[in-house]
Amino acid sequence: MPLIRPSHDDDLAAITAIYAHHVLHGTGTFETEPPAEADMATRRADVLGKGLPYLVAEQDGQVLGFAYCNWFKPRPAYRFSAEDSIYMAQAARGMGMGRQLLDALCTAAEAAGVRKLLAVIGDSANAGSIGVHQAAGFTHIGVMRSVGWKFGAWRDVVLMEKPLGAGDTTSPE
Repeated sequence: MPLIRPSHDDDLAAITAIYAHHVLHGTGTFETEPPAEADMATRRADVLGKGLPYLVAEQDGQVLGFAYCNWFKPRPAYRFSAEDSIYMAQAARGMGMGRQLLDALCTAAEAAGVRKLLAVIGDSANAGSIGVHQAAGFTHIGVMRSVGWKFGAWRDVVLMEKPLGAGDTTSPE
């Protein structure tokens, strides 16, 4: 059983390596050059500085995945909506660990005051990410067709959403 926990500074090498694999070999992210560990540290510090969760899935002392959320848009009216990101190491695919990590992220995001969690998934052929989000209770809300160019082909973006807590049924303030 994996341990899902808040990330630590010493997780950054593993986080960077996991993400680099997805940048170089996947279409779940539209980045084309893997960021350096220092860049990933800056991104993580930004998320944590906003009081939002940045989690890892660890098994036998090895970080096998990470997930975080960040504000959907910077304008104040969006302050209760966040976009999630989740990346798993190849060794952890298909083990159910991604679902556990995403469930924990939803719980932590709700505790941070998020009312709507959004998935902006690179590539409509990304069955793994779409599937884990569906399994975690996200619903499909749309597809932006051919908005990214990666690996010599146009890529879609799939949009999914999940209300957290009271969602939009009550005032958040």
